[in-house]
Formats: sequence, structure tokens, C-alpha cells
Amino acid sequence: RSRYTAYTLAQEPYLLATWHPSTRPTTLGLNADPQPKWLGLQVKRHHQTDETHAEVEFVARYKIGGRAWRLHENSRFIREEGRWYYLDGENPTISSGQLNQGENNA
Repeated sequence: RSRYTAYTLAQEPYLLATWHPSTRPTTLGLNADPQPKWLGLQVKRHHQTDETHAEVEFVARYKIGGRAWRLHENSRFIREEGRWYYLDGENPTISSGQLNQGENNA
């Protein structure tokens, strides 16, 4: 949830600091136009597989240029030296169109 909040506030330094160095990009381009308007986050599932690995499935809703989008991701996290880092994620679906009002985003 903290990374979702960082995306909504375009806090690139925080996002990069919480991204594992092995997969972290050099920049995220959060200041590109048009800016997304974040509408909500729904954490669908979270599971800690062991002491150092966890997975989170979420749906994030947002609008760009008046068009609604949903980002559905299965994210993997790794814990090193007591800190959790985003490792990577798979996107089962990125879709546009009518949003299900019962969904929230991450």
C-alpha cells in the first residue's frame, strides 16, 4: 500500500528506494504527461511464502486523459536485512473501458 500511495503522489525516490537493486530501473518517468489520476487500490491476495519472500495480488484503478484503466498485477517481494523490497510483477491484465465499481487499486 505504501508503494501505491507513492505512485499517487509521484514520489519516485521512495519507489526506487523500495525496489530491489537487481530489478530496479534507473528512472520511472512519473512526471510524463498526461499524469494518471489514481482512483483506488484493491489488494486481492497476499501471501508470505517464507521468511524472505512474499507475493501480493492487487488491482489498481486510474484514469488517463478521461479514459479509465485497471492494472492487475501479481507482485513479488524479497526481504533483505529486515527490509522488504519490490522485486518484480506479472500483469495478468491491463484493461480499459468500464470499471467495476466494486474494485479498488493498489
